[in-house]
Amino acid sequence: MAYLVSARKYRPKTFDEVVGQQAVTNVLKKAVEQNRLAQALLFTGPRGVGKTSCARIMAREVNKPYLENPDTDLSFNIFELDAASNNSVDDIRELIEQVRIPPQTGKYKVYIIDEVHMLSTQAFNAFLKTLEEPPPHAIFILATTEKHKIPATILSRCQIFDFKRIGVKDIKDHLKKIAEAEGIDIEDDALYLIARKADGALRDALSAFDKIVSLGGKKITRSMVAEHLGILDFDVYFDITRLLHEGDAAALLKYFNKLVADGMDIYAFTGGLTSHFRDLLMARHPSTLEIMEQGDDIKSRYAEQASLFDADTLTAAIDIMTRADLDYKTSQHPQLLVELALLKLLRLMGGDKKKNEVLLTEGDYPLPSVPAASSTSSAESPATRISPPPKAETSLKGTEQKSAVEANIPPTENTPSPASTASTDREQPFRTLGLGLLKSRNKSPVRTQKPFTREQFMHWWKELIAAYAQNGQKRLAGIMHKLAPEVEGNEIRIVFENEFHLKEFRDRLDFIRDFLVEKLENNAILFRLEVDHTPPDENMRPIYYTKDEKIRRLTELNPAIKELIKKLHLE
Repeated sequence: MAYLVSARKYRPKTFDEVVGQQAVTNVLKKAVEQNRLAQALLFTGPRGVGKTSCARIMAREVNKPYLENPDTDLSFNIFELDAASNNSVDDIRELIEQVRIPPQTGKYKVYIIDEVHMLSTQAFNAFLKTLEEPPPHAIFILATTEKHKIPATILSRCQIFDFKRIGVKDIKDHLKKIAEAEGIDIEDDALYLIARKADGALRDALSAFDKIVSLGGKKITRSMVAEHLGILDFDVYFDITRLLHEGDAAALLKYFNKLVADGMDIYAFTGGLTSHFRDLLMARHPSTLEIMEQGDDIKSRYAEQASLFDADTLTAAIDIMTRADLDYKTSQHPQLLVELALLKLLRLMGGDKKKNEVLLTEGDYPLPSVPAASSTSSAESPATRISPPPKAETSLKGTEQKSAVEANIPPTENTPSPASTASTDREQPFRTLGLGLLKSRNKSPVRTQKPFTREQFMHWWKELIAAYAQNGQKRLAGIMHKLAPEVEGNEIRIVFENEFHLKEFRDRLDFIRDFLVEKLENNAILFRLEVDHTPPDENMRPIYYTKDEKIRRLTELNPAIKELIKKLHLE
């Protein structure tokens, strides 16, 4: 007997056997039971999710009540047309001629047109009238992966059913049933790898399953699946994250370059590491750990590693890898791009800072001059030519030091370093090569808490404004120009007129604070940021910047809008 691939051998024969499409199959079953059948159906959705299988099941189910023998061959009641290769107007005319002939057995003839979006415009036009008013014995089922390519005149004549991508767990459970039926011992984690690789397409998962079985026989492990499907094993991402936490830059880059030398797909690695950080974020709480589509052993490893990082760190790591993923296809040096992303992750997540000093010291990378800011930069830098501040007229004594927790801004770490004369290079910001991310970087951290006056503070504040304006950051410069900072000891209180300006400033706060710490020689500077919620002058028309502000104002003008939002679940 000829070998049958799993996709054909285990093709569903009833609606109950269809995997992951309960919303569609429930409607179709009810329609058959209540004899409320539309004569034109459109099945749309990704490849390999059961559209053609459901069409064949439908063709059999609609005729079952009219058969004396349930096992009657209904092959003459089902006519399938592949529109990918039979897309001319002549093919449709031939189909229309056949539609006139009633079935020999049963009540209905079912016409399944696969990849219907491939029909020509003339073929669609020839099909319109028949589709709208078919003979009572004819049912048309159209299947497509690209509904947007079908003319609106065809769509309006069809009852549309949207098939979704099949969930990882549904695919995994189905593969497990097939493995048990075939007597194959396969690890759960291996099944999850196949299911995730399939990306919602059950047919792709079954094809990959057949391939692995033909190579591995009756005993299949996770590492075997990862190797033969070209998937990076979970261990790779766990090892990378461990090296990031340890702060070992040399070991991290050596490990990454070994993966590249072994033929790893760098682009797949960036996506996989992003997903790994996402899963770590999910694993930080038991309730979200349950929704992860992984085996129990892998979940426990995620929970253990997730405890090493806080949510903000993981969110920032995801952002770094997402940017690298977006820049990958346009980069002329993709490997360097990912290596630099890993170094940024190491600075963010590294627990031991001493190990990476060799690769991340200022002397290893010559500091470039400040470039003009671009829209893709995640932080900006001021100009380097800054005049010296005025001399302090008075000194502040007995200034009360507020805690970092109170102001939500951590002070600069008091790390001892040898005294040295500041150079022009040190006044320039450190630029992470190739990615346009500018950050303040001091070779000798400030160790003093030298008192400063408001005049000294405002001098450097104005220099910052001028530098941002010079580098093209005119919006931020305009926001800062309108602010009136209040200086009380080491605390800087700034009141913004709206949330939008606050967010714009807060996104650059790390650099602004580092800059002021260096120039004012005071590492205890704290920022207290507030928003002015006082009602505007009645004679002035208020400006609403954000969506939240706009909807808040709308609900003030008309309270019924708030009730409408609740009833329609538009929160």
